[in-house]
Amino acid sequence: MNNSKSTIVDLIRHGEPVGGRKYRGHLDDPLSEKGWQQMWSAVGAFDGWNAIYSSPLLRCSEFAQALGERLGVDVYVDERLKEGGFGVWEGRLPSEICAEDPQRLFRFKRDPIEAAPEGAEALSALHDRVGEAWGTMLDRHVGQHVLVVVHAGVIRMLMAHALGLPLANIYRIEVGNAALTRLKVERWDDEMLASLVFHDGKL
Repeated sequence: MNNSKSTIVDLIRHGEPVGGRKYRGHLDDPLSEKGWQQMWSAVGAFDGWNAIYSSPLLRCSEFAQALGERLGVDVYVDERLKEGGFGVWEGRLPSEICAEDPQRLFRFKRDPIEAAPEGAEALSALHDRVGEAWGTMLDRHVGQHVLVVVHAGVIRMLMAHALGLPLANIYRIEVGNAALTRLKVERWDDEMLASLVFHDGKL
């Protein structure tokens, strides 16, 4: 008997928040007008999702709720999908950080474990909580198509779980505003195999 089932998980990063580009982490800025336009443009008229998951932060959850209402599908706001905390970098512009130390961001992207900002959430902790949410989604929506509205850091962690990527290399993946990533998870009895279908692509 064929017990194979595939789940499709689309990941979308929030659009531009009010205040533009900065290290926000847990700061709760809403989307700017441009950010809303980016998100609606990214999803277009697509209506194939069975469920939507979202970070609780406004730059994700407000759009997720609006899209869920438009499509008539359930929206699950999950605290485990909140962006990682950036410690002393929260609220700061990349240019401000580099003005103090031109190589600071380069060192962080090269090794985000050893070169994390002071007071930041440990990458392993972010990986663990995002992984719990990933498991919940896959168990709840076998054979379905799910959209996850989250942050760049969370998308990187979901890709790490799906593809077995090492955490030390995770910031080598660029994730732009309203960027779309698709993962396919094949399940055969108790075994799972996840594949990257596209990254920063279109529906």
